Amino acid sequence: MADGPQNATHVTPLAGGRSAAGTPDSPHHRPAASSRARSATVATWGDAREAALRAARATVARTAAQPVPLLPLEQSRGLALAEPLTALTDLPSFDTSAMDGWAVAGPGPWRLLPGAQVLAGHQLRDADGRLDDGAAVPVATGARVPDGATGVLRSEHGEVTAEGTRLHALHPLAQGEDIRPRGQECRTGDALVDEGTVVTPPVLGLAAAAGYDAVRAHPRPTAEVFVLGDELLGRGIPADGLIRDALGPMLPAWLEALGTRVRGVHRLRDEEDDLAAALAASEADLVLTTGGTAAGPVDHVRPVLSRLGARLLVDGVAVRPGHPMLLAATAPGQHLVGLPGNPLAAVAGLLTLAAPLIAVLAGRAELPRTRLPLAERVEGHPRDTRLLPARIHEGRLCPLRYNGPAMLRGIANADSLAVVPPGGAEAGTAVEVLDLPRPGGCFT
Repeated sequence: MADGPQNATHVTPLAGGRSAAGTPDSPHHRPAASSRARSATVATWGDAREAALRAARATVARTAAQPVPLLPLEQSRGLALAEPLTALTDLPSFDTSAMDGWAVAGPGPWRLLPGAQVLAGHQLRDADGRLDDGAAVPVATGARVPDGATGVLRSEHGEVTAEGTRLHALHPLAQGEDIRPRGQECRTGDALVDEGTVVTPPVLGLAAAAGYDAVRAHPRPTAEVFVLGDELLGRGIPADGLIRDALGPMLPAWLEALGTRVRGVHRLRDEEDDLAAALAASEADLVLTTGGTAAGPVDHVRPVLSRLGARLLVDGVAVRPGHPMLLAATAPGQHLVGLPGNPLAAVAGLLTLAAPLIAVLAGRAELPRTRLPLAERVEGHPRDTRLLPARIHEGRLCPLRYNGPAMLRGIANADSLAVVPPGGAEAGTAVEVLDLPRPGGCFT
């Protein structure tokens, strides 16, 4: 939440945007700038993650009374459930044949009911739908087993003789064999998945099977990305002191995998007024900037945040790469994560500050904290945490080469980041693992 006087500061919006002030009823109404952003001290890596979680929890708490929408199943994929999913029916809801064959009653051989069969979606048609002792009827996989049946004899385990009137078993048949009994998977009211579970394709299928047409799911928080730098090219081969923008193509997919809806990716020149106007006009729940977080002559992020009256929650992190990263509260319900411009440093900032913030805002279960042993000794920074691209192989973390702040070759071949404590760690030491988000709403 921004601090400062209540009179609004008017900033020229970007095309399609709006002024920083908004309106008094706007959820992103932004008070005027204070003389400088209130700065926090450089945080440890663990403290920075906790600060992001606290900021998101405070935002969620302010909106806790607002109803969570009920969404049709087909619109809920990738969202987090706002309440546990409980069964609306027994699964299966009736005794079901697990195989094609014959439903039989009692010990064999059995007499076959003339002209009768039970297909999926149908049931035995006679006086009471019951299979009498000593009788058998052909049954299809998924069909309702007639009352009185004691087992299903698979097609390949039976033989019909006596001109199609008698059924013999070629193998012994156990009581209840190949019958899926009613309620085998769950009973009505059983908890199926927890609140905060992401609606994946299997969860969709389970919800449908359990009787749901719609579920309550948290909407995705919105995100907007501003890529800063005069030196960045959008196309072509780098030349003449210019480099390709690697973060603009990379960040949207990861942000969506983390649970956001990306409103746009915008490239800005190194002009303070342009950045101020862009940030003031954004209505996204989470704003990300790339570059401009250090102390160089065109690093404008911190001065602009001060100018807009933002409150710095994390002002630098004791981590390599990525130590200039920052987190700020820019408006009620809105946060900004300032990522360094070097690609691997930006990834470090994304997973350190943005990932935990998004997890809470999206209603997801908070990110798992797992530890795995290192496959080899890793050199550490004397004072700061190191985040290194790694691959998990046979339960151990294998650090990868090409792990400099400006490099992407390592992270492109990684499935995780190893969190190496200050001073390094020996082979076999268990360290924390950050999974890399995978497009599609899951993690590797």
